[in-house]
Amino acid sequence: MSSYVAPPPGDLSGDPYAPFRPRWGTAVAYTAAVVILAGCTFVALVATGPGTDSGWNKAATIGVGAFCALILWRLGQVRATVTPERLTVHNIVVTRRLEWAEVLSVRFGPGDPWVRLDLSDGKALAVMGIQRADGARRSENEAARLAALVQALGEAPEG
Repeated sequence: MSSYVAPPPGDLSGDPYAPFRPRWGTAVAYTAAVVILAGCTFVALVATGPGTDSGWNKAATIGVGAFCALILWRLGQVRATVTPERLTVHNIVVTRRLEWAEVLSVRFGPGDPWVRLDLSDGKALAVMGIQRADGARRSENEAARLAALVQALGEAPEG
């Protein structure tokens, strides 16, 4: 079960408007994309045996590598960028721009892989730029920084 993230007391150290990015996700995704594309291209060009002389087979092998590299490139683009006016969440498939007033709360429970935002339209939005895979301390600090931005720049929920 997700739990609400309370903003830290006092001022945040560092740049509160720094983008939220996974620590290792970007480097791993880009490295894997290059390795897979290079590997598929190498296999397509040097493979020998029945059926390997076909241009279609070579193109298909390189195409599979390019498709995998495209997916990994999108995975490497995961982030959340903040300005005083809005929060932009770049996930694997969808990019969503939110006014701060649209974000009601930040959730990040012990078993959650990434932060979730509760939105004013009743929906939840994952923020894959803050991932538990980056380590408990770092991910919880980043979730708290986002919660502080929501509290400072958004409208406080009534209740």
